[in-house]
Amino acid sequence: MAKTGTIYRIAGPVVVAELEADMYDVCRVGDERLLGEVIQINGSRCIIQVYEDTTGIKPGEDVENTGQPLVVELGPGLLSSIYDGIQRPLSALRDLTGDFVKRGASAPALDRKRRWDFKASVKAGVVVKGGDAIGSVRESETILHKILVPPLVSGRIASISDGSFTVTDTVARLDSGTELKLMHNWPVRKPRPVKEKLLPKIPLITGQRIFDSLFPLAKGGVAAIPGPFGSGKTVTQQALAKWSDADIVVYVGCGERGNEMTEVLTEFPEITDPRTGKPLMQRTILIANTSNMPVAAREASVYTGVTLAEYYRDMGYSVALMADSTSRWAEAMREISSRLEEMPGEEGYPAYLSTKLSEFYERSGRVTTLAGNEASVSVIGAVSPPGGDFSEPVTQGTLRVIKTFWALDAKLAQRKHFPAINWLMSYSLYLDSLSQWYEENVAPDWMECIKRAMAVLQEEEKLMEIVQLVGSDALPEREQVTLQVARMFREFLLQQNAFHPVDTYSELKKTYRIMKTILRFADLAKAALDSGVRAQRITQVKSKDRVADVKFEKDYEAFLAGVNSDIEKEFAALK
Repeated sequence: MAKTGTIYRIAGPVVVAELEADMYDVCRVGDERLLGEVIQINGSRCIIQVYEDTTGIKPGEDVENTGQPLVVELGPGLLSSIYDGIQRPLSALRDLTGDFVKRGASAPALDRKRRWDFKASVKAGVVVKGGDAIGSVRESETILHKILVPPLVSGRIASISDGSFTVTDTVARLDSGTELKLMHNWPVRKPRPVKEKLLPKIPLITGQRIFDSLFPLAKGGVAAIPGPFGSGKTVTQQALAKWSDADIVVYVGCGERGNEMTEVLTEFPEITDPRTGKPLMQRTILIANTSNMPVAAREASVYTGVTLAEYYRDMGYSVALMADSTSRWAEAMREISSRLEEMPGEEGYPAYLSTKLSEFYERSGRVTTLAGNEASVSVIGAVSPPGGDFSEPVTQGTLRVIKTFWALDAKLAQRKHFPAINWLMSYSLYLDSLSQWYEENVAPDWMECIKRAMAVLQEEEKLMEIVQLVGSDALPEREQVTLQVARMFREFLLQQNAFHPVDTYSELKKTYRIMKTILRFADLAKAALDSGVRAQRITQVKSKDRVADVKFEKDYEAFLAGVNSDIEKEFAALK
């Protein structure tokens, strides 16, 4: 039976109530029954963070404790859906309240009326345990949704049947009397269990040349994209969501501006999945919690997103979670912490900021599921440091737990170099563990090409200090050629047009061929210098500039073969 109490005090989204409750119990607050969660208990008083605007509620109104933690509904119908931070479907809320969501509005996360064709994969008498699949439904044209036994349930199947069911219908019964439905609930703050974690040895292929080559992310890995306003975080996140080779994409818009989320919500349903030719939304879940939405729900949105990602991971899928941005999430924690009158840490953030960031990112990983399948959750978090200051607490706390760092640079963005990733500040700690995969699946000399490219770009940075003082003509001829090769790497390899139909995605073989062409030019230039050819003549080789055009060519192999041939002929004519 639900327990009730009364409101004692209100401070923004934080409500103090005289109520008997456990930590993280979900409550209905006030006459409008606003959704909230117990985050602190002091004697007979509970402190509740309310996920909606508390304007107008007053002390003395009732509070009802549901006795359950904040949970999400897991079952068929999640894909193609757009939810808010606490898994309320926005389309259903619009039907209920119009374009502006009213306080206290609620709707089930999964459609209770829609029927799904369930096909059993086990028979009566079979012993099943948590994580085992008992059947499947076709959730979309591209994704088969496996119906899983909830992680903490086990027993012998007493009865099971094929047929057309809603998510609340019973499809199987265990000998213990437990009913198995198409859906089950799971608390968002509790990681779903796995059998074991595996080493990250397979790359998450993104189709973005600078990521796939210089700073790769492993499946099950964690990456951060910090950058100041206007440097391209959201466009980069959206490109990764569109083109990464994950089976499922969960995109969490956490505290972003409404117009940015509007772009995502309008663009994604119209994007065609390059792998299947079907709409991308058929394998995507969007969670929209914009900056004008209640701040407490922002804190819950990342947990909602990662729980949905873990659910599809348990089916054996590779999942990519985009969190945009964790800075807004941290700001929500800071606001609630100040309302609780907790001792502030650095820059007013709560002292447990690093712990919360670690707990979130630790839910990623390449794992063996309870059913014995290999699957992964890769987490890519955007960070929005004020003024682009990477020394602020959220960026530093993130750097402690991530292994791939993609640093966005406002100066590169101003020069129209996109994606504006600073190749000198960024890094990936997955290069060594992924090297074997690249050598076996792309080219044996892949890592050698990467090392040579990075060496040239790093040498360019040193030379540019001299160039700014005395000009490039004062450099020795070998260094002048180095600057030319570095320019080719920057403009032909690292720059990529996210809005061009061909250049928006670059497969690994194409990235490799571009690198090899630039390095071949570098080798020929070095040989020409050794034979006495002046640097000025080498930099005037015209065919090298045609490498830039290969980015926009579908038949890149034939085009590059012609460019390589022309480069060879021009160098032969220099001697």
